[in-house]
Amino acid sequence: MIDFGLAAVLGLCFGFMFGTGCSLAIMYSIYMGGYRKAVEESLAPVPPRRFAQVVEKLQARRAKAAASVK
Repeated sequence: MIDFGLAAVLGLCFGFMFGTGCSLAIMYSIYMGGYRKAVEESLAPVPPRRFAQVVEKLQARRAKAAASVK
């Protein structure tokens, strides 16, 4: 019974460590892939239509915020 308890605790610890570590590695790779794509699109000579729309929305939001502060 003692051997089973030790195996269960070790299995739980290793499972949690590897499970959490693998999840973090996957989330990091997804984040970095998206970040690379965003930087690539922002440096393109002709920005994509969606990128230009988002930049316009951000500029409008900043102008609105600046107008409300004054």
